[in-house]
Amino acid sequence: MIPELQELREQVYEACIGIFRSGLVTMHSGNASGADRGRGVVLIKPSGVDYEKLTPSMLVAVDLYGNRMTTGEAGDRLKPSVDLPHHLYLYRSCPDIGGIVHTHSNYATSFALLGRPLPPYLTAMADEFGGEIPCATYTGNQGDNIGRAIVQARNDSPAVLLANHGVFAFAETVTAAFKAAVMLEDVSKTCHLSLLLGTPEPLPAHEVRQWFDRYHTAYGQKQPFGE
Repeated sequence: MIPELQELREQVYEACIGIFRSGLVTMHSGNASGADRGRGVVLIKPSGVDYEKLTPSMLVAVDLYGNRMTTGEAGDRLKPSVDLPHHLYLYRSCPDIGGIVHTHSNYATSFALLGRPLPPYLTAMADEFGGEIPCATYTGNQGDNIGRAIVQARNDSPAVLLANHGVFAFAETVTAAFKAAVMLEDVSKTCHLSLLLGTPEPLPAHEVRQWFDRYHTAYGQKQPFGE
């Protein structure tokens, strides 16, 4: 058993339940994972398990190369998500990533279906994403194809659209990756509606930088609220 993984297990579970409750996935589609790099462990949603039936103990533990790890939890008897190879490729290729969320959220995926990146039309996009949200070219799901396509398309944004497929969001923690996935769907909806009415203009690069810098230096509290 690996009791030290309990905090990460709870975070990955909350991200899984969060994308379901937020309407970013249905039934058992999509997934979330988190990495404990110090222990070389990745926890990921089990394959084909409905979110309403998911429990923290059902998360599957593997190392960074997909080898199963024994934790003494129910996940030891379950198959990991079929998207595990893509998650592992990102973890191995990008040491700054500690959590990944994959969704097929409707508005963001509508842009992915067109193979269309999202320019920073909104200040909220500048805040969270710091510039354009790229769209990786379509690739098959064999081997490391999807992971490699995401890495090649990646910029400073914590999310990449995947043509004809969906969304991958990633960050230092799975909680932050979940936030990026939720915010991406929110701004995608606004952009989608705006494009029905006209042709919006992206923010200039210097304005994007100002909004991003303020959001990441002055926004929020310096310590947990109430302390």
